[in-house]
Amino acid sequence: MLQQALVAGIDIGGTNVALGLVNKQGDIVWKDSFPTKQFDDFSLLVSHAAGKIEVANRSIGTDHLLGCGIGAPNGNFYSGCIEYAPNLLWKGIIPVAKLFNEALQQPCVVTNDANAAAMGEKLYGAAKPFNDFIIITLGTGLGSGLYVHGQLVYGHDGFAGELGHTIIEVNGRACGCGRRGCLETYCSASGIVRTYQELVPSSSLQAQQIYQLASEGNEQALKAFTITGEKLGLALANAVAYTSPEAIILFGGLVQAGNLLLQPTQEHFNKNLHNLYRGKVKLLTSTLKESDAAILGAASLIWQKETL
Repeated sequence: MLQQALVAGIDIGGTNVALGLVNKQGDIVWKDSFPTKQFDDFSLLVSHAAGKIEVANRSIGTDHLLGCGIGAPNGNFYSGCIEYAPNLLWKGIIPVAKLFNEALQQPCVVTNDANAAAMGEKLYGAAKPFNDFIIITLGTGLGSGLYVHGQLVYGHDGFAGELGHTIIEVNGRACGCGRRGCLETYCSASGIVRTYQELVPSSSLQAQQIYQLASEGNEQALKAFTITGEKLGLALANAVAYTSPEAIILFGGLVQAGNLLLQPTQEHFNKNLHNLYRGKVKLLTSTLKESDAAILGAASLIWQKETL
């Protein structure tokens, strides 16, 4: 037996489930993934994931598993459930922590995927030096996690920090949440696709293709990134007024566009920031490897408890 304890980290996404075993130093000693949609019954997904974790743990030869952290859309830390996630197959309230606890016979903790990313960034990434920060995840949608005085903010019901569903444009684009004009409909991979389609109505390009065009100097693609950065910079400047963070850390696929996104975001962040906060807030990008961040973030739900 190896003289180390491990934690399981699971990220349940709309397309794939990523899972791994993580030690206290943040090393992923084993990882795997499988398609989410092959399981129309959530309990079958739990059995499949738990079986993979148990086999991996035995094959590695660790002395024990401390627990399992799970990040998921609409994951509620307080209830241990996924609650009414619009982009998952399973509807209603799903008792995720309870089902994984029964399958693994280990403590299991759930939170939403952006909160898990914030915890991973705090333990292993760019947020290590900060007690007050905001993480923004720019993927298919826009997620966020807020740290205040070294603690993740959950609010009274577990759903604090949904900056993606603050309204940036009154009567704007339709959002999956049922409202109009939410930030994530403009500042996300899907958002930039919609922006480009408004500029080039015949377009069927995806975010990666728009990035490629912009990097080649295409005027409309560059404009799409400028519009995205303008709205994101404004939203981040407004967010500073709520928690006065030391840093805002950007993470996710859209961030890989680099200065195409970051330059207009920084410009409009500076332009809209209240004088009280000028020069006090760093705008940074994540230092975690994107393919590992979801697993690390989920695992940190358990490791943070162990270090308290």
